[in-house]
Amino acid sequence: MQKTTPLNAAHRAAGARMVDFGGWDMPVNYGSQIDEHNAVRNDCGMFDVSHMLPVDLNGAGTRDFLRYALANNVDKLAVPGKALYTCMLQSDGGVIDDLIVYYFRDDWFRIVVNAGTADKDVAWLRALQEELRAQVEIRPRRDLAIIAVQGPNARAKVWQVLPDSKASSENLKPFSAVEFADRKFGTVMVCRTGYTGEDGFELIVDATYAPMLWQRLAGAGVRPCGLGARDTLRLEAGMNLYGQDMDETTSPLESGLGWTVDLSSERDFNGKSALAGKPAERQLVALLLIDKGGVLRSHQPVHTQNGDGETTSGTFSPTLGHSIGLARVPNGVAPGDVVQVSIRDRKLNARVVKLPFARNGRALVQV
Repeated sequence: MQKTTPLNAAHRAAGARMVDFGGWDMPVNYGSQIDEHNAVRNDCGMFDVSHMLPVDLNGAGTRDFLRYALANNVDKLAVPGKALYTCMLQSDGGVIDDLIVYYFRDDWFRIVVNAGTADKDVAWLRALQEELRAQVEIRPRRDLAIIAVQGPNARAKVWQVLPDSKASSENLKPFSAVEFADRKFGTVMVCRTGYTGEDGFELIVDATYAPMLWQRLAGAGVRPCGLGARDTLRLEAGMNLYGQDMDETTSPLESGLGWTVDLSSERDFNGKSALAGKPAERQLVALLLIDKGGVLRSHQPVHTQNGDGETTSGTFSPTLGHSIGLARVPNGVAPGDVVQVSIRDRKLNARVVKLPFARNGRALVQV
């Protein structure tokens, strides 16, 4: 039986086209996927991301536990509300999941993990907690819902619907969060994070209030958007998707995520020895399809002068008007190089470019 978010009825009432997404009944679009994409780039859109799982970690040993459990260093989090993007790794360096960790107190951190890996992640954390005998409680929060409001007008629209939030979030820096008490929606966590390459907030609220908040945002002119637009937006922004661009068989060093791994400090973490002892032989690069006659998708062979690789993600970019993708290829391939991608028994030329493709409402790659 498919899982549903607290907003499922709202999606169906709005005529959304629903699909099975990793066991969750989720909206892929509400009509035109391109219109939804452009709404986020130029105005404001919102996404139901309540299938993702917030997990609270509490207790005197929480910071020490996360210092070992995560590849990035939580010692960077010293100001309450500050957030960090990182990965959880296997002992061999493979990526268990990528996530955001929020710091509130030394005995209270919150992480938000991917929907498809949530059960695995919680089980792994609990096994590690038992192994380390860490003084930390691991508490999944399925009682919470998450609504991502993204776009150049996102913050203004949120403040229109949640006027009590403006005082605490107006000066909120990117990758930071704050909690406040709203008169209508209870405790709301406002996070200046997102998965689109645009500014905005991710709102974490008690699940019982989520449908009313969704409707109020829609009434303020925030356009509902589905998984289709979310994927084209994140790919234009050069953001990885777990299960496609990285997974347990790949390391963050060969997935464009070396910047999320702290190998310079003396701190040990799970998977560090594997990464420190074996430099990556492959890398993740961005591709812009030059030739006509195809669209980049995942698992297409890529031929380079240094050897063969494979696309991991691909789509048609509404902002660029061309097909774009990510590919894992041998080291030595660099921006400006031309490679060939096998699409329907044809080898089409693609140019390696620097990420991101688009961000903050405009294209950053010349086509």
